[in-house]
Amino acid sequence: MSKNENLASAGHYEFKMPKLGESISEATIITWLKNVGDTIEEDEMLLEVATDKVDSEVPSTVTGIVEELLFNSNDVIQIGDTIAIIKTDGSTSKVKSKKHIKADTAQQTLQAEPKKVKRPKLAATASNTNTSSVSASINNNTFFSPLIIAIAKAHHISFEELARIPATGTDKRLRKSDIFQYINDGRPYKFVQPAVSKDPTAYRIPQLNLDKGTGKIVKMDRMRQMIADHMVYSKHTSPHVTAYVEADLTELVQWRNKHKVAFQENYAEKLTFTPLFVEAVANAVKDFPMINVSVDGENIIVKEHINIGMATALPSGNLIVPVVKDADKKALQDIAADVNALASKARENNLKPEDIQGSTFTISNVGTFGSLMGTPIINQPEVAILALGIIKKRAEVITTDKGDEIAIRSMMYLSLSFDHRVVDGYLGGSFLRRIADNLEQFDINRTL
Repeated sequence: MSKNENLASAGHYEFKMPKLGESISEATIITWLKNVGDTIEEDEMLLEVATDKVDSEVPSTVTGIVEELLFNSNDVIQIGDTIAIIKTDGSTSKVKSKKHIKADTAQQTLQAEPKKVKRPKLAATASNTNTSSVSASINNNTFFSPLIIAIAKAHHISFEELARIPATGTDKRLRKSDIFQYINDGRPYKFVQPAVSKDPTAYRIPQLNLDKGTGKIVKMDRMRQMIADHMVYSKHTSPHVTAYVEADLTELVQWRNKHKVAFQENYAEKLTFTPLFVEAVANAVKDFPMINVSVDGENIIVKEHINIGMATALPSGNLIVPVVKDADKKALQDIAADVNALASKARENNLKPEDIQGSTFTISNVGTFGSLMGTPIINQPEVAILALGIIKKRAEVITTDKGDEIAIRSMMYLSLSFDHRVVDGYLGGSFLRRIADNLEQFDINRTL
């Protein structure tokens, strides 16, 4: 009889980590919402986990008493791992201990993070008294398993950095526990410089002992740390160039103000400016498909879908990017429905993993906060991002049948940051101008 059958017959249910979304293979436990000995009902929340940028609550699939919690907060677990034992009847049969259950799964390739063991203290040593650069010894074994590489990519750890992590595996191979211990130690070799063959003309990050001042210390939450890593990675990866244009949105603003009430009555959706911006951007992407790409080494991947991400502020102040899928194939009312639903989920912290996956181009409406314009950082692995400034009424010189006249117009600045590895000035500038044209040439006679 199998272990599962033994547990089932004894009235003990192995609660396994459920699938949280497409391509999600692991999650980090944030907190257990139930303790050992607590009664839990079916569909009642058992724990809260984090995957990428989304925090999710996981409900129990059975009713019973929580008998064992097999992992702790901050543990990384694989989808399908047994994480708790729930007693589902009045039986007092003894269930396997946490130690034994972990031993049963220890040989699986995708296992939870092993128990921490003592390792040599990670110390970066000065390589030259005349400089502030740092060096560290390099492991001779540079074989890294697919799991190690996947973790490294998720945390933006380079092969140069991996080679300096103390390895405790057989033949000095790097283990999963080694890399997580290294991350917990603060990644001391994150900005390490090679110890040999130094190029005297190369730029090295100075190790400055800056006076950071005194005051209240606020620990970054997990999401803020991820955003920080993502932003630094983007700036290090993509040579950013930002271009600007100005657009006259007078006719678009007038059309929206005239039809927003009827739009809500017809489609039961609010008509904000965001759906109009998403529509204009999606149409421009169709005309310039090389903006809708990502870079994989020496290859350029031209995406099959046009999925527009919307940089959105959460109640905590952190930033997240929900995605309008296949925006180029949707009518305005469908885009509005998606935008409103995603914005509502973001405000209520109810975004699901699938809501933030698959973006191919991102827009950031900095005008929402009153900003005239912005210089956005590219949302990797995309190659461009658009910032939309505040719509502001100004006196402008316009050409009419009577000649040049001064009129009050609704103006907005647009700024496009693009990856100069694959997007040159002509492509970036032409694409940005096309978005502005789509907004300026809005059909004021358009019907709902």
